[in-house]
Amino acid sequence: MTALEKATGDVVLKFEPFVLHVQCRELQDAQLLHSVAIDSGFRNSGITVGRGGKIMMAVRSTHCLEVPLSHKGKLMVSEEYIEFLIHVANRKMEENT
Repeated sequence: MTALEKATGDVVLKFEPFVLHVQCRELQDAQLLHSVAIDSGFRNSGITVGRGGKIMMAVRSTHCLEVPLSHKGKLMVSEEYIEFLIHVANRKMEENT
């Protein structure tokens, strides 16, 4: 709260979830890993094939959180709501683990 009171610009609380990048030898390997990731709840997972044929599988969850707290130095939410957001972000961090 002290940092928010001193802020003069925009402040955003942002939580980004776990991301795992795996380089795969074959597209079949990436597809198998992708299926496992999706079935395990990592809904934002995907496969990327680079120009040189490099196959990357990204395992990503949907546990992101991005909430503006202040605008031009003016606090836009209550302290109670910030405490709630911190609780939500901490719970998402536990889910990451």
